[in-house]
Amino acid sequence: MGDDMTATPWWQDAVIYQVYIQSFADGDADGIGDIAGLRSRVGYLSALGIDAIWITPWYRSPLHDAGYDVSDYRAIHPRYGTLSEARELIRECHAAGLRVILDIVPNHTSSAHPSFVEALRASPGSPARSWYHFRAGRDGGDSPPNDWLSVFGGSAWTRVQDEDEWYLHLFDASQPDLNWDSQEVRAEFEDILRFWFDLGVDGFRIDVATALMKAPGLPDLGYPDGAFLADLTRPNHPHRDRDEVHEIYRSWRKLADSYDPPRMFVAEAWVDDADRLSRYVRPDELNTTLNLFYLKSAWSPASMRTAIDSSIAATASVGAPTTWSLSNHDVERVVTRYGRADTRRIPGVSGPELGPVDERLGRRRARAAALLTLALPGSPYIYQGDELGLADAQIPPAARQDPIWIRSGGRRWGRDGARVPLPWTTDGGSYGFGDDGAWLPQPAGWGSHAVEAQDGDDTSFLELYRQALRLRRTHPALGGTNAVTWHDAPRDDVLLFTRSPGFGCVVNFGPVPAPIPLDGQVLLASDGADFDGLLAPFGAVWLDLDHATARTRHEEPGAR
Repeated sequence: MGDDMTATPWWQDAVIYQVYIQSFADGDADGIGDIAGLRSRVGYLSALGIDAIWITPWYRSPLHDAGYDVSDYRAIHPRYGTLSEARELIRECHAAGLRVILDIVPNHTSSAHPSFVEALRASPGSPARSWYHFRAGRDGGDSPPNDWLSVFGGSAWTRVQDEDEWYLHLFDASQPDLNWDSQEVRAEFEDILRFWFDLGVDGFRIDVATALMKAPGLPDLGYPDGAFLADLTRPNHPHRDRDEVHEIYRSWRKLADSYDPPRMFVAEAWVDDADRLSRYVRPDELNTTLNLFYLKSAWSPASMRTAIDSSIAATASVGAPTTWSLSNHDVERVVTRYGRADTRRIPGVSGPELGPVDERLGRRRARAAALLTLALPGSPYIYQGDELGLADAQIPPAARQDPIWIRSGGRRWGRDGARVPLPWTTDGGSYGFGDDGAWLPQPAGWGSHAVEAQDGDDTSFLELYRQALRLRRTHPALGGTNAVTWHDAPRDDVLLFTRSPGFGCVVNFGPVPAPIPLDGQVLLASDGADFDGLLAPFGAVWLDLDHATARTRHEEPGAR
């Protein structure tokens, strides 16, 4: 697979497809996605035109939080397959020209992890407990050690049975936080990274990358009365975005760079300050960070342009590439959010409380947003099913499994709606996902969005993505990190930019047709056609401004 070490690193402009493994494809007909199912769809992914896949946790786990509660970081959960199958998947992806990125979960383990089981058996103050955050409770042990709240709701502390000590969990009680002041914890995770790198994994997405280090003394946050959720935004936060975390990532970068070719990291970093976000991708730290400014943007020219400009500026200041995504497994799908009157992402709020959804409108806007996103410099991320135009499914309360729903007592809708298994065929017990049934119920009519229904239909979401990704590989202005140049648009609800050589993108955010103020050949339009120089409402168009000669960019590892 050897890379030309003088070439631009592959991750700078790679299109990365997120595989939510238990909902992607089911190879053994038990209603749960697995490695066998994923292996059967490598051809689909390669033909889509992506460069890499990111696989959500497949490690051994009690699965209280969809595998983000890991009990063994070096083993595959039996529901997904075996280590041998994982090795074969990596080999087959590489042969098809696809890189493989895994999730790593370093902030916490499962409460079933052997190190935590040992810590519970050990006495207070013992070395075994130094791997985690154990503290004596207040009020003689009857109250938590501080006022921190869980991201999933309620206290971030659980009392050890028959003791005055409590343990910290910023997420579910089954996910105790690791103590990254421990050199043993640091050594353990570097060994885990080596294990997977040695198996051929090309990189890692780092879950909750900002949370590893906690302030000395674990001081109170000072929540208002009645608060239910963690506050993640204030400056000098005691458990988010602390300066000390960067020492960890400098060490990880040295490890990744010791491989030939070098491995990569992408951080999940919910940081609103662009300058602080850029610190995670300084030259000696992580390679990229997920772009959560852009993901949270409202469907409006001002919001999208501000996110684009601030994102590019933040990463360019440290010489790093920018990434882009419209949705992922932790947020509502873009079709659902863009189908509302208020299209912002509002943290901690989801579902019906945000208002009704016009899915037809959401899909028109999502098609245009896809072209906008894929026209930008850097590395786009596609969440599985976005290429099919899926919306969030309405999951009956009794079938919901997200700990957000459970811990909130139904007050928060949770993320299950964005995690429903994909439809591959127009009919069948699980629309081709498996044989009969799926771990989350698929809605009636799900097959109308299936790969089988969209394949070969030039007006479909799937073919729009395929065409856009094909053009992104071949047009000389796309891919890469060359600049975006904004131009004055004919109306306030239109965005217009060019990239050299010879590419233009126009997006109409408004409800009436808009003039296309560039003279060029239409390469691709989100609504399938341009209308005599007018761009359809909620539409986008790509233009070839000078008919430049096509070129082919990164094809390694393995040409298509």
